[in-house]
Order: sequence, then C-alpha cells, then structure tokens
Amino acid sequence: MKAIVSLLLLIILSAAACSHSEPETGPAPVPENYEQELSSWQEDRIETLKEPTGWLRLAGMHILDEGENSFGSGSSRDVQFPDGTIPEYAGTFTLENGDVVMEAADGVDLIHNGEPVHKMTIFNGTDAPEIEHGPLVWFVIQRQDLIAIRLYNKDNEKADRFDGFPRFPVDPEWHLNARFEPHPDSATIPIANVLGQTDQVVSPGTLRFEVNGADYTLDVLESSTDQFFVIVGDETNQTDSYPAGRYMYVDPPKEDGRTIIDFNKLYNPPCAYTVYSTCQLPPRQNRLDLAISAGEKRPEEWKGLCFIHTFVNDSTLKTWNSCVIPSSLFYFFPF
Repeated sequence: MKAIVSLLLLIILSAAACSHSEPETGPAPVPENYEQELSSWQEDRIETLKEPTGWLRLAGMHILDEGENSFGSGSSRDVQFPDGTIPEYAGTFTLENGDVVMEAADGVDLIHNGEPVHKMTIFNGTDAPEIEHGPLVWFVIQRQDLIAIRLYNKDNEKADRFDGFPRFPVDPEWHLNARFEPHPDSATIPIANVLGQTDQVVSPGTLRFEVNGADYTLDVLESSTDQFFVIVGDETNQTDSYPAGRYMYVDPPKEDGRTIIDFNKLYNPPCAYTVYSTCQLPPRQNRLDLAISAGEKRPEEWKGLCFIHTFVNDSTLKTWNSCVIPSSLFYFFPF
C-alpha cells in the first residue's frame, strides 16, 4: 500500500513539475542583463552600418552592359560616379563572358590593396576585389544574369551622424521559444528580390512558435554565419515597419530541437534606407497574419525603395511615401 501511495505521489509531483515547466513554443524567460544585451546588439548594428563599406555609405549600383562601359563623374559616362569624387573620365569596365576587366584612364590613380593598378580583372565569376579612388570604394556584384558595380562613398556626413533607426519599445513578450522542424536535406524555397528575380535558396527547416495561443511558422534560410537567416513580413508592415518586411537571425536548435526567436532584434533590410540594394523579400509563407510590435520601425530620414501593399481582405491600397523610385522601376509587393 505504501508503495502505491509513493508511486501516486511521484506521479502528482511529476505532473506539477511539468505544468510549471517552460512552454515549448511560447514566451521564453529573458536573461537578467537582457536590456544591456539588446543595447550592445543595437550598438554593434549601428557601427556595422557606418563602416567604410557599410550599407549607409552606398552611393550607386550600376548594371554593366556586355562590352565596354566607360566610367567617371561625367554625365556622358556609361557608369556615372558622384560629381567631384573622380575625374569625368576615369576609365572603362569591360564585361565579356561574365568577366569584368577594369582599365584606368591615363593619370587616374585606382588603388587595390594599397597599390596603384592600371588594368586588372575585377570579377571572374567568384573573386571581386575592392578598388579605391579617394573616398570611393567599389567592387562587382552578380545577381543571376546581372553584373553590376556596387559603389560606396566613405565621405558621408549623414552616415557619420547616424545613431540608429526608430524602434518599438523593448518587450520581453517577443522573446519566444520556438521548435525547429527540419526540412529534407538540400530542400529549397523560392526567394524573390527587389530586382524581380527569384532564386531557389536552401532552407534547413521551419520554426514553429506561439503568440497569444495562436500557432505560427517561419521558414529559415542558410546564412554565411552559424545562425539561420529569417525574412519576416507582418501586419506592422502596413503601418509602422518597412512595407517589404524585416530581417533577423536565429540560433540553430539545441539537441531538444528548441531555440529562441527574439523579435526585438528584427531589423530593416537595406532597401528600407537605400535605393542601391538588391534585398530579398519575405516568401509568402513568412508573411504572418500577426502584428509584431518589436524591432526596428521604418527609417524617418533615409529614402528606400517604394512598395505598394494589396490587402486580401479589402480593395484598399496603401502606399509609403518615404521612398524613391529609381530608374523608372516600381516595386509591387502583394502582402
């Protein structure tokens, strides 16, 4: 009899312990130094954006045509750099079969690794060395069949003064437990970008989490770090946050398959504050029927790319006016 009573007591105590255990997909306790941790994270982000080749110092993205492309500050150049930063004619970029060869005009100093160069291959399909002239830095990027010069200008007083984008107040309720559900090896999902291109990107799995008793999921992407990259769309995109969504990183799961999603670390994609970016957009399954009032809000003093939202619930169209439409491009983004 005593054995039975002891067994029942053990079951009751175990059930009580389980009932007070941390939920699998709900709110997660925050560290004691949580606000300090977030403050340090934000400071690191600000300093990264202000680096010599940080997003805030972008000054151009110039798609190259096959063959010879002249460059310089002159208005007749195929690739026009900012006025006063480089001679009117500085040389040529020649694109041939996917390779780009740069040749400097006579008397123009172009620098690579601290040494002047006159003619060199600046893109061979993989390597894209940085070239400098005065405050300018540039290198080649490729987006599918498009090959372009990405240009930075280190002399940018606005970037020097930058102290962060507007943010929602820190809210520990957006620090959540999530369960990781792996995809089959090498599974991919389509990811569109602002150039109208779509790539198949490796997705290791799905994060499942809970807010106010409702279940939500987000597909994650591989990244160049040891974290997952996540592109998120939510209902605040219609009002307070950037219309084309926000980004975040999430640690991979522990052995129990759980990790933490901290929506207080949602941040603006580059296209929210510069027109010279090629941002990826949230896949449809990551556009949540949820208002995530956490993380960064829309930039107030920086011009990004324009988007229009269409809402499936009515025929209303809303536009965000704090943006520009470069090169007659207009981005239509169904929410």
